Parts: sequence; C-alpha cells; structure tokens
Amino acid sequence: MSGSSAGSGAAPCRFAHYFVICGIDTETGLEPDELAALYRWLEADRQGRDPDTAATGENFEESPLKRTFKSKVLARYPENIEWNPFDQDAVNMLCMPKGLSFRTQADQRDPQFHSFIITKEDGSRTYGFVHTFYEQVTSPQICSAMQTLYQMHNAEHTSTNPPSSSSSSSSSMDSLASSLDEADSPTSSSSSSSSRADGTYDSTRDTLYVSKALCLITPMPFMHACRRFLSQLHRAITVSSAPPLPLESYVYNILYEVPLPTSGRSLKFHGVYEPIVCQRPGPGELPLADFPLAEAFSLLGVENLVQVFTCTLLEMQILLYSQDYQRLMTVAESITTLLFPFQWQHVYVPILPASLLHFLDAPVPYLMGLQSKEGTDRSKLELPQEANLCFVDIDNHYIELPEDFPWFPNKSEFIQELREVLLSFGITDNTGAPPRTRSRPSSTPSTPGRERKTTAFRQLEDDGRNGNLAGEELAVLELLKGNATLERLQALTKRTGVTVARVEALRAGVKPQDTEGQGGRTAAEEDELRNARLNVQLREVFASRFATMFADYEAFVIQSAPDLESWLTNREQMHNFDKASFLSDQPEPYLPFLSHFIETQMFATFIDNKIMSQWEEKEALLRVFDARIDKARLYNVRAPSLRSSNYQRCSILKECVQAMEQRLMKIDHTAIHPHLLDMKIGQGKHEQGFFPKLQADVLNTGPTNNKWSHRTATAQRKKDRHKQQTEHLNLDNDLKEKYMQEARSLGKNLRQPKLSDLSPAVIAQTNWKFVEGLLKECRLKTKRMLVEKMGREAVELGHGEANITGLEENTLIASLCDLLERIWSHGLQVKQGKSALWSHLLHYQAREEKLEQQHSESPVSNVPERRKSDCCVAVPSLRVSLFQDMRHIQNMSEIKTDVGRARAWIRLSLEKKLLSQHLKQLLSRQALTKKLYKRYAFLRCEEEKEQFLYHLLSLNAVDYFCFTSVFTTIMIPYRVVIIPIKKLSNAMTTSNPWVCVSGELGDSGIMQIPKNVLEMTFDVQNLGKLTTVQLGHDNAGLLAKWLVDCVMVRNEITGHTYRFPCGRWLGKGVDDGSLERVLIGELVLPSGEEDSGRGCCTPPLQRSPSQTRRISLTSLSGRGSKPTSAQIQEAIGEAVNNIIKHFHKPEKERGSLTVLLCGENSLVAALEQFFHHGFKSARLFQKTVFVWDFVEKAVAYMESADQMGDLQETAEPLGMTCQSFCHYVNAINSTPRNIGKDGKFQLLVCLGARDRLLLQWLPLLVECPVILRMYEDTALLRDRTTVNALIGVLETLHDFPITLEASLVKGIDL
Repeated sequence: MSGSSAGSGAAPCRFAHYFVICGIDTETGLEPDELAALYRWLEADRQGRDPDTAATGENFEESPLKRTFKSKVLARYPENIEWNPFDQDAVNMLCMPKGLSFRTQADQRDPQFHSFIITKEDGSRTYGFVHTFYEQVTSPQICSAMQTLYQMHNAEHTSTNPPSSSSSSSSSMDSLASSLDEADSPTSSSSSSSSRADGTYDSTRDTLYVSKALCLITPMPFMHACRRFLSQLHRAITVSSAPPLPLESYVYNILYEVPLPTSGRSLKFHGVYEPIVCQRPGPGELPLADFPLAEAFSLLGVENLVQVFTCTLLEMQILLYSQDYQRLMTVAESITTLLFPFQWQHVYVPILPASLLHFLDAPVPYLMGLQSKEGTDRSKLELPQEANLCFVDIDNHYIELPEDFPWFPNKSEFIQELREVLLSFGITDNTGAPPRTRSRPSSTPSTPGRERKTTAFRQLEDDGRNGNLAGEELAVLELLKGNATLERLQALTKRTGVTVARVEALRAGVKPQDTEGQGGRTAAEEDELRNARLNVQLREVFASRFATMFADYEAFVIQSAPDLESWLTNREQMHNFDKASFLSDQPEPYLPFLSHFIETQMFATFIDNKIMSQWEEKEALLRVFDARIDKARLYNVRAPSLRSSNYQRCSILKECVQAMEQRLMKIDHTAIHPHLLDMKIGQGKHEQGFFPKLQADVLNTGPTNNKWSHRTATAQRKKDRHKQQTEHLNLDNDLKEKYMQEARSLGKNLRQPKLSDLSPAVIAQTNWKFVEGLLKECRLKTKRMLVEKMGREAVELGHGEANITGLEENTLIASLCDLLERIWSHGLQVKQGKSALWSHLLHYQAREEKLEQQHSESPVSNVPERRKSDCCVAVPSLRVSLFQDMRHIQNMSEIKTDVGRARAWIRLSLEKKLLSQHLKQLLSRQALTKKLYKRYAFLRCEEEKEQFLYHLLSLNAVDYFCFTSVFTTIMIPYRVVIIPIKKLSNAMTTSNPWVCVSGELGDSGIMQIPKNVLEMTFDVQNLGKLTTVQLGHDNAGLLAKWLVDCVMVRNEITGHTYRFPCGRWLGKGVDDGSLERVLIGELVLPSGEEDSGRGCCTPPLQRSPSQTRRISLTSLSGRGSKPTSAQIQEAIGEAVNNIIKHFHKPEKERGSLTVLLCGENSLVAALEQFFHHGFKSARLFQKTVFVWDFVEKAVAYMESADQMGDLQETAEPLGMTCQSFCHYVNAINSTPRNIGKDGKFQLLVCLGARDRLLLQWLPLLVECPVILRMYEDTALLRDRTTVNALIGVLETLHDFPITLEASLVKGIDL
C-alpha cells in the first residue's frame, strides 16, 4: 500500500502520525451503538433474561436526541504506518466516547476539545487530540429517520405510563449504567407534548445538527500545539471566506513536513492563520508534560490533589469523575506526570467509554476516568468495589479517600510550598470542597478559573470561536477575508516570507502595538510560556521531595546476579532491595507512608530498572533522577541531613525554567510552511459550516524530497529508537519485556483494556487473566509474609529469630486485606455497603440464622472443636465459630464502617489461625456464591479457589498478634482459671483470694475471687500480650494455706491462652511465708495443632528470642540435681545477653522485659542459682533458710558496724554504697505487700538492675563476715575471680534504660 510505504521511514520523527475524521456515515444511516447493545446483552445474561431480545430491542424510553448512535471513522490519513498501526475501533471509541450526539438549533452547540491516550500492551503510549463541533445534517434520510424515531417514542410514551424506578435488581453495574444514561437535561418530562425544553424534533421546522470530530494522533503529548492547530482548522470552515490555501495543504504539512522537535530544542510550524510553537525538554530535564497542572490544582485544590497523588503512589484504585472529557484527561495526566521518577504500572484509562463499564470490576489497581451526566448525584453511582477506592469528583472539587490511609511525608509543609508557587503565578488555592451543587445546565461546566479570570487560564478557556477579537477588529478582518485579491496576495507574501503586519495582527487576535509583548510574542504565546513555567516549577517541587526521600536508595539496592539473563530468569525469587535496613534508616514520621510505598509495583519496577542499568542503557527517568541525586550530594556535604525529617524546600525553582524559557524565546527550528499541493483544484470547495471531503490521494503519501523524511540509516534508526524509549515509547518486545511482564505480577499485561474487540469471549478472556493474576498475587503475598515473619536466617538454617518489624508486618497484613477485598469484588453482582467481603459475610450470616430458626434448635458447628491440651486441662476449650468471630467484630463500637469491620475480621481470623478455615466455610455455601457472583468471578473458579485457600492456610505456620496489637482500646473478656495442686488436698482455702492480670497495654486492677471458686471471667480494656499475674489472699480463716500449681488466663476473643506457673505455697508459716506472688506468663500453644495444619513455627513469643534450649536451671534444681558452676555462669551470660538483644530491637518490637528479668531462664533466676551455690540452707530440726535471710543479716551487720563507727574509716563511695543497700532492703521489708522472701530477693535484683547498683552491692556482700557462716568455702560468691567476672557481665547492662512493670514495684517507697 502506497500510504504505509510512503510514510513509514519518517514516522518515528514525525510530529503527527495520523489525521482522523469521525462522524456519521450517511450511507449506513442511523445505527444504534453496538457497544451499548453488547452492554445490554451482558446485563440481560447476568440477570437470567433472554439476552437476544434485550440486545435487539430499541430503547424507546429515551428521547431519540439523547440516544447513542454509532459513529464511524470517516477518513484517516495516511491509511497506515508500520511504526504505529492504526487501531480503528479504539480511535473511534475515544474520539466519540458517547457515540454520535444530535442537536437542534435550540440547543447549545459550542465546539469541545478533549484528548485521549492509547496504551499498547508493551506500555508504549500514543496520544490523541480531538476537536468536536456540530455540523448541519443535510441527508434527508437521516432527518426522516430521526422524525420516525420521535413518532415511535411519542407513541410509546402516550400508550404507557412513565415507568417507576425499578428496584428489581440491586446490581451495582445496573445502577452505574442507569446513572450514566440519565437525560442530559436536569429536567425530564413525562409527557411529550410539553415545552421545547424536552428536546423534541420536527423535521419541518427544526434544523438537525450532528457531532463531528477532527483528531490528530501523535507520539508525544504536545497538547497546546495540537489544540491550536485543530481550532484554527475548524475556524477555517466557520468563516464565510475560504482559507488562504486548501485545507489539504495544512493537514499534509502537519503530517509529513513538521518534524518532532529534537530533545532540548524548540520548533515553530504554521497553522491556518497563525504560527504555533512547541518545545521538548533536554536529556537532563524532567520529561515532556504539556497538560496544564494549574488547571488540575485549581479543580481539586492543593490538599485534595496531594491526597489523590498519595493514593496513586500507593497504587490504590482511582476513579476520576467529571462531565468534561478534557478535565478527566488533564487530572489523570497531571497526577501521573508528578510521579517522576516512578511510573504508573497498572490499568490506565483516563477516559472510560460507556461500553467498558464492566472494567470497573477489575480487581487490580487502576486509574480510570468516568464521564458523569449533568445532574447525576454521586450517591446514585454504586461501584463494584469501594474498599480501596479513591473517588475524585472533579466538577465538585470533592474526593473520597480509602480508610487506613497514610499521609504523604511532611504533608503540610509540602502543601504550603505548592501554594506559594501557585500564588507567585497569581493563582489562589481552592481550599476545601465547596458544598456540592448542580452546575449550570450548559455543555461547558463552569470552572473556578472562570470566576478568577487569572491569565493562566486564558489559553485553557479558549472557547473555540473565531478568535476573541473585539467587534471593530472583527469587522475589519471579515472585510479583508471577503476580498479574494487580498487573500491571494496574502498567500503569495506568506510563501515569499513577507508578512502584512496589520492583517497578521488582527488574525492573531491582538492589536499591533500589543503584538510585541516580550520579544515579539502574542498574548497567547505569553500565556503558554507562563503555563510552561508553572508546570516546570510545580513538578520540580514534587521531584525534589523524592530526591530528598530517596537520596540514598542506591545503598540498599541488592545487586546479586552475575548477568542480565540469570537475573531475569530468577527475578521472582530474588530480594532486590533491603527494605528493613532502608526503613530503619528513615525518620519516624515517614515510616507509615514509606513502608507501604516500597511494597508497590512502581517502586519494584524502579529498582528493577536500576539493577538492569548495570547491563544496558539507563532508563530515561532513572537517568535524570540519579543525576539529580549525585548533584545534591555534591552540594550537600552533610549526608545525614538528607535523613532528617526537617522539610527541605526545592532550591532550584528559578534555574529550572531557564532552559525552557530560552528555547521558547529563541526558536531553534522552523518547519516548512504549508504550500499548494499537486492536486485537482475545486474538489473540496469551501462551504461555510461544513468540513470538506479531503483528497485522499495527496494525503496518503508523504513527500519524497523532504530533508528529514529519509533519515532511515541504521544509526539514525537507533537514535530514534532511543529517543522514543526516553519518552515512554518502549518498543522492545524481546526477552526482557517478556520476563519483566511475568515478573511484575499483575496489571502490566492488562494496562489497557483492549478497546477494539469487545465480544463476550474477549471479556471472559480478560477476566480469566484477572483470576490468574489474583492467584499469583496471593501466592507471592503469603510467601512473602511467611519469609519475613520467620526471618531470613530461619529460612536458610531452619531456625533463628523473627526478623520483621511491626511496621512491615502491619503493611503486609494491610495489603493482604486489600487483596482479599479485590478478590471478593471481582465479578460481584449483589453488594451492600462498601466492602464486598463483609457484604458476603452478612449474607451468609442472614442465611444461616434463617436456617437456624427453621431447625429451631441450637446450631451445631460443623467445625471440630479444638482438642484440649494437657496443660490447660481446666480451661474449657473455645469453640471454633465463624459467627462468633463476626459477632465479636459487630459488637466493637470503635469500628464504624464495613471496610473497617472486614479488616478487623481478617486480622482476628489470622491471629486465631482460622482465616483459611473460615473462608472455606463461607464459600462452602455454593448457592449463595452463585447468587452473589457472576460466573467468571474468581470465587466461582473452583480450582483457583482451592489453591487460594491453600496459600492462606500456609499462614498458620506463624504467630500473628495483628488483632490484639491494633485494636488496643476495645473491651475484651478474659477467663482466669486457678489450678491448685490437687494431690495435697489443699484445693480449697478459707481465705479470700484475689488476682490482678497485667499485659503490655495495662492491668486489670485487683479483683476478688469468690470463695472456693477457681474460675472467673471479667471484661477489661485490651491488655495486649499478657506478662504477669499477681495472685494473693488475706490469710483469713483456719485453712489459710494454698498450694497453687499455675494460673491460666485466656483472651475469649482471640483464644490466646497464657500459663503462669507457680508451684509454691501462699500462706504464713509455710514455704517463704508469701501471701502474694508475681507470676510470669508464657503463651500456651494448643496441642494437636500440627495435624490440623495450625502448628506454630515462629520462635516462642514469651521466651527470650533466638535462644537454643539450655538446661532449665529451675527444672534441674527442682529435681534435686544441682546445676554446676559452669552452667550457672553460662545461664547468667545468656540472661544478660537476652536483655541486651531486647534493647537492640526497634522499640515497638521489643515485647516484655519482665519475662527477661523474672521469667524462666531470666536474670533473677540465674542470680538466684548463683546465690544458692554453696549456700547452707537446710538445717537439721530447723526451718529452711533463704537467700533473703543472708541479705537481712548482712544489712543488720552493716547497720551495727555503722553505729559503732567501723564504717567511718572506709572510703567515701563504699560508705554511700552501704547506705543505699540498707535503704533498699529496708524499703522492701517495710512494704505493705506480703511477697515472701524469694519475692523480696527478686525485687531487690530488679531494683538494683534498674538503678545500676547491683555491681556496687556485690563487693559489699562478699566482704561481709556473715558470708563465712552461711556459705561453704567452694561457693561461687566466695570466689573473687568469679565475682569480678559477674560484675563485668552485669556492667554491660548500664547502657540500657531498664524500666519495671508496675506489678513488680507496687507499694515500694524509696
């Protein structure tokens, strides 16, 4: 074909690829929109009606002027180019997203401009710029067809009453379609005989107009230049006199003779009446962005725009909503432009045609724009999924954000800086959403800019009439245009390079003296320059934020592969970025945002590009970004300042616009002027108001002698290819693209729904891709959660400490909640509330309760009860119940929304290790799933569903406290069971016992236990993970002694059970005389879990981390075999080591210090063994002596020596130490609590460790003569070397701030 061969070589460096005309095909006449029919077919099929009757039936309800009719591509020049094959369906659909639009002379017919984007499967983009105007319908067949439709419509209306709003279907898609199909006019009348406002049509008295679109398709977004060219082309047909040259000349010129500006250069070319200038940024500058950011900021307000920008960075679903297509495109392009150096990786459809509404069902992140109809209320718009949706109502300056949404770092200072930049250009921020009102019933909605009339909007608000000239100049210009001789003269002078200044000035729409603004630019050019300046400055503020936040990102990139191929092959298994280290290096306020952001696809792709840059040329955005970071490092010697959370303003606002200004002031290149072509004269005769039929033979073939049309040498081809890559036009389809598409789990191969072939089979295929993608995402997420939770060492070595921060864990769980919401939203047809998962649970609950009533007997859960474990023999087991867990969540008054309830339920099920089991039970009711979901939904794909539940089951291998640690203010019922040692028949006591339970978040206060009752339940605000139980009694009555084995405490919501071992007497004159003991808890793992797949492999939570099982000292001494001195010393070292490790963890991850001080294998237990070594405790015919007796005797000796003056000679520090030791011991002895002798020793060790006095007290005890009477010669305490070693070990604790739980130090007055 001549067309394709002619233009092919030049295509990559041509300014425009195609010129397209869309409109009505007079030969086929009025055809209902096929896609609208397909949509009706799908809906009917879903509702179980006969799809065929639904699709063929005409929609008589709607006034014919409001119906959608099929538009067609009437002409395109050239026919095709190999670089960018023409996609007819997509272009037609996006040029006229609503199809053809009819008007009469009574309606408003202002021309409209909008742009669109087509993203190909490899991620490359093509831009379209469309000028839509109304042309009179001359075909009598079409006029009579419209008349017939009106007669049928009227007959239908008179024969039936206006139908009431149907409530038969609760489909979210139905309501969406109906809200979009509502009449354009806010008033809709029931009778056809009402006023003209009803939009009737009578062919005898009315003139019929139909929309027609002129479109330029370009490889780069030169929005202003294309807009001006198309409006001049339209102006040429609206004036009475013919343009200087035939229209073919101008179209031919822009298609074949205007080149793309080269990087860092500006270009001037000629439209019909005035020159047009465009420029392209250089290699070191931010990439081209021609859409006016000022308009996006004015439409949404700075704060709203920053919030939407944050949602985009976190890859949520973003739905833009406006009556105006160009606004949708402007906001979408503005947001994606500001992402530099990152790029949106998912579905991107700024204008979603009505026929693609089913795409809102997509269970992936997306950025889409939906056209609203005038007078349509947001409340009528029911969307398939809203849990993770950011809804942006552009016309009403209003946004709805998802829940649990982290703020952008330094948000308020950032917003302030943006406001100052806007203010410097005379634009005030539209803060806050004004009350939501209906806009005026006109086809151009008002914008805040109209009211402000800032010059920045003059160009944007160009209303497309014949220039905005005052009456007098307009008259002169009309007169000149009417003069044929002058017109020919004008064309001649133009070709020879001479201009007639006065006419040119009038044509440009300004007075001659104003023409020379600055450097001879017109007002429109001045405006464009201001806009470009503002764009660059606003973008620089955003870019500078990322340069500050990621200044040292390179240090955390993991380069592990030897070559590109091995890296691509193993991409999925590799860690590419050290997330934990990166986060630990960031300022605290940044963490909520950054921890989510580094999990996104756009960040992963950015890091992938960084790694690949060692083997191939750097990706363009990365190159610019890295250069900026290097430059910042050069100037900023103090690297740590990059890491502070102090806000750093952009310092290059003035310099950043200079290069762009110079390009626009001094034009680098001027394209060939439009000229007469070698064509038949008089074919496309000028007829005012009608766009002529252009001569295809001249427009389908490009020039053969153009100086740049043959730049097709190999080197040039390579250069062009690189140039296109720098502008996101990545045309590589080799191994790399294949692997990268697979590696970037989802959305990459579905960036753009295919607009051309929309058969039900294609829709099914798309949904199948979604199902596969969701399953893969689930597999990767659960794997990541397991690996992170178990720690990398655990995976490599089979054991090791948990290596995950709470922040990271929370981020991963939040993204799991989001994934489950997306899975439950896919293919949904009945939903109540904003959360699809919670809606399903509610339907299930309602159905089960109904069944329960029918059987009218207590329901037997079909889930087996947990087996009782030996250790919690006295705690009745908690029944596994999906309902019970739902009721717990429903009773939580703190959670106000369905999305919040669904997330809380997921967290609770995950913590109880029941998530997979619960979801399996939920999905076992297949009749319900069929009712709620379409047949292509993920939840109705049996095999994938099974795999999905299996992946979730794998999460049972680790312990999560994701419910307990998040909902810290809720009331939780706890059950306490006291287990006495039965064999000694002291199960009961006559005294009045009491208990106090403490956890990381607080304590329950002292609660009296009813006499002779060993079990009680109480409600208290969430205590977090439990740490200690204080158990005691008042020693009343005859049987006041009590031998307790342990205390069991269970959280009745999460089912976590803690065991607090005791094994000692409580009572005066028995054991150490204690009436109260502080017991240290450990989490009990329910037995028999391994076989049910709910076993736990995480290191035990309440023991010291990463500790291999040592010989338990307490268990050894309990069995009568005493530990050796080596074992005791090792135990002390281990206990101190664990305390040091505790303080090296991030504060939020530390867990309980009390366990490390007083629990099993703790510091107190180890020191007790040290003091017991060689201690003469058992005496014949005398009661047992305790270590505390030795301490009291030592104090008595010191005090008596002090009175006798023996201590006066000692060195001053030693005397002070003696005083402090005696003071502490006396304070412990005078406490009102009856904590017993061992309890007092424990308290002394804890206070000594807290106040850093232990290692000062040890030498005192060693020097004290009492030691000779109470310890054997071989005792460790009498060995100076060992004591000095112990002092050295204890000294390492001095660097850490040890704080003691209130339950330990209650009643101590120091």
